[in-house]
Amino acid sequence: MRRVLTIDGGGVRGVLPASFLATVEELLRRSPANYFDLIVGTSTGGIIALGLGAGLSARQIRDFYIDRGPHIFRGQRHLRALRQVFVAKYNPLSLKNELEKVFGDRRIGESRTRLVIPSMDLTTGKVRLWKTAHNERFIQDYKCRMVDAAMATSSAPTYFKAVVGETGTSIVDGGVFANNPAALGAVEAIGVLGWPRDEVAILSLGCGTEPLDVRPSVLRSGIAGLGLKITSIFITAQSDSSTGMATHLLGDRRNFYRVNPTLPAKRYGLDVASAIPELSGVGDSEARRCLQEIRAFFSTPAPSFVPVHPLGS
Repeated sequence: MRRVLTIDGGGVRGVLPASFLATVEELLRRSPANYFDLIVGTSTGGIIALGLGAGLSARQIRDFYIDRGPHIFRGQRHLRALRQVFVAKYNPLSLKNELEKVFGDRRIGESRTRLVIPSMDLTTGKVRLWKTAHNERFIQDYKCRMVDAAMATSSAPTYFKAVVGETGTSIVDGGVFANNPAALGAVEAIGVLGWPRDEVAILSLGCGTEPLDVRPSVLRSGIAGLGLKITSIFITAQSDSSTGMATHLLGDRRNFYRVNPTLPAKRYGLDVASAIPELSGVGDSEARRCLQEIRAFFSTPAPSFVPVHPLGS
């Protein structure tokens, strides 16, 4: 069985899947990354995926959110809200500096497992996927720095300004099209890597979901009324469709398992750093709750990943 791990975007709420994996790691006494043939992560999930590929423990990744999240998303809330009308809400240098402390100069080609990290090129209007060299066609990304991929996939519009790529184009958060990358993982596994669909299993980790609350009156009120809800509508729709497509692509629906607990409405924003410890606790509880149900994902270690284009070749 080929096992795929996918991790949603969600800002500081990424501590939830990071904590989930840290608890699994503690219970199994081995890194979760050792059990997956492919890891796909968007935005904050992309940072987690890159961290696992780099050989960091899930505990180290969880602690990155707990220790450095408040620093990355610091500032006076009322000033940030006013500033966000005109420019990006946060200084991306804070995020980049913290990521460089973690990844250093590691390249994607140094990943211990296959990776797919989505972002989008605004200049060309094309999807930009950062990948390890797990196919003959992937001849460039493995030379790129993990920090650059992490910054690209997590440059959420209005929160951070777009990243300027090597070719001079503007790249933003992969969450604009694949905040839940489950379908992307299924396509990569079956369509690109050619693994038989009935031999692929996906563990999909979300960052927690809030009930969608859009009243009919809001839908009739135009941009002014719908504006504050539009992001939630798009993310909910994309996540539901991604889950449906991934489940449909697999040969057996039982080979898809989604972990995405429902959170209280309006309590955990994407940049509310004060909520990180509590969200970490939610991730821990979810792991302990469903560990028996997902045991099959951690039955035996995955075969070692051998890139098609190794660094230095």
